[in-house]
Amino acid sequence: MVDWTHATPLASLAGGVLIGLAAALLLVMNGRIAGISGILGGLLKPSWRDSPWRICFLAGLLVAPWLYSLWAVLPVAVVTSDIALLVPAGLLVGFGTRLGSGCTSGHGVCGLARLSPRSIVATMVFMAAAMLTVYIHHGM
Repeated sequence: MVDWTHATPLASLAGGVLIGLAAALLLVMNGRIAGISGILGGLLKPSWRDSPWRICFLAGLLVAPWLYSLWAVLPVAVVTSDIALLVPAGLLVGFGTRLGSGCTSGHGVCGLARLSPRSIVATMVFMAAAMLTVYIHHGM
């Protein structure tokens, strides 16, 4: 259920614009796709030439919420699911990321923007899986 009284359309729009801008800048300036799994995975087999931009990108993901909190109140995250359900779900997401040769950010943001057929199929599959999961979890 969506809580429309606390909806933040302008903040959401600004966030989407910033994500698109960051992905576009990384592609234009570095020739790299802003897929988090690929960026993080590239650090597992480090190359001195390739590591600095990956570290900076990931550091930005960690520092950005802290900077935002200097001007606004961060929303409180409330986890209501059981940890016994969250751990296997996270492992399945990781398996799907590996199987699909990329994560939702790589396929859904960058791949769709490039009209990549592989990303279009991957995005349709993970969206269908998400809808089915919500239906099974909440609809039955």
